[in-house]
Amino acid sequence: MNKIKTTMKLLLTNDDGIDAEGLQALANAARELGEVWLLAPAEQQSGCSHVVSTHRGVRVEPRGERRFAIHGSPADCVRMGLNGVLSDAAWVLSGINHGGNLGADVYYSGTVAAVREGVLHGWPGIALSHYREKSREFDWARAARLALPVLKKILSEPPERGTFWNVNLPHLLDGTPDPEIVWCPLDPTPLPLSYRHEEGEHFYNGDYFSRTRSPGADVDVCFGGRIAVTKMRIL
Repeated sequence: MNKIKTTMKLLLTNDDGIDAEGLQALANAARELGEVWLLAPAEQQSGCSHVVSTHRGVRVEPRGERRFAIHGSPADCVRMGLNGVLSDAAWVLSGINHGGNLGADVYYSGTVAAVREGVLHGWPGIALSHYREKSREFDWARAARLALPVLKKILSEPPERGTFWNVNLPHLLDGTPDPEIVWCPLDPTPLPLSYRHEEGEHFYNGDYFSRTRSPGADVDVCFGGRIAVTKMRIL
């Protein structure tokens, strides 16, 4: 196993915005592994998938030391980072998303798209998300602590070109033991289709937890209280 170089530069982004608690939790974990640079959307961009700005300007707004608000999408953040602000980044880390990105979610997620954009240009990456059960708050300090060994493991291995990692943390009850890390495939089944109708508009209201679970795949693993880690291939 290769020794992790603590001087490597890590480009951190998300789709929940520069001030999101999940991004701060990821930064807290990543500082144990390298030099952290934050380049995240100025505003919340959840569910924007892999949209990029091609017909308008993208403004880069400094927000402190190694911290930039990007007036664009998560993929724009990575483009701005790798094309100038942090072209010598070793890895792109995205998250920790406020909600799961399991199974087919990876095709809608701005969190995952940010990492995918990096991989397209030759940089390895990890997308991290935190599944949430209704009416319960996140424990971001614990999330950072759970993310750290996963990051250590992945960053210690030589990256494989054209691939990235998708990580989903479970929502644990207080006092429960730390969960097992499970390397598993992506669940191929989509989210349930369900809408409510209000005043001429349709609002998606599918029950996330009731989605189909293929045994041993990421949805089943995460809903079962374990950390789901999936290798994704794009090339």
